[in-house]
Amino acid sequence: MELNEKQLQIVQVAEKLFAEHGFAGTSVRQIAKEANINIAMISYYFGSKEKLLEHMVVYRMSDFKGALDSIINQDNSFKSRFNQIIELFVQRIHKNNRIYKIVHTELSNSTRCLTFEHYLVQKKNNYDALTEFISKGQEQHEFKKNIEIPLIIPTILGTYFDFHHNQVFFKSTYNLDTPEAIEHYINHSIVKHLQTMLCALVCLEA
Repeated sequence: MELNEKQLQIVQVAEKLFAEHGFAGTSVRQIAKEANINIAMISYYFGSKEKLLEHMVVYRMSDFKGALDSIINQDNSFKSRFNQIIELFVQRIHKNNRIYKIVHTELSNSTRCLTFEHYLVQKKNNYDALTEFISKGQEQHEFKKNIEIPLIIPTILGTYFDFHHNQVFFKSTYNLDTPEAIEHYINHSIVKHLQTMLCALVCLEA
């Protein structure tokens, strides 16, 4: 999904405000003020606050399936591809942690009016692709049988967000005193931990 420069500016500002104040707690007027635009521009480009959020989700998720398929369709070992898939999920969750927070907060609200249809469809497509990949690995005797496939992605999400929400603890424990140190910890320590743990659960030769 392509956005022009002005649309991208609005999406980035709205994403920040939705993550900080919640969807219901953020007004179109606030978004316009923060983005330094006329309020009518939001209506012109997106139609409504709900449609703005929908475009935001679509934009953030638009190229993930292609990246996932690109890994799955490689001809190297299933274990190697599985490790790449884990790394891809961690990197994308980290890059888009705000949108995950927004969507999960709204989905957990029993009074919400937002359906997040595209998000749920994309989530199902990603799960189906992972399930098919795991099944083929089982047929080739590279993956174990009786794997709880639905819990693989939540395991990645849970590990990442525990770190994300407890950075004060992790910063002091591991001396993560710069943004670069945090990035390195996520892209190396967390990725390696998840690869080791999930391969032990999934791969026949972990």
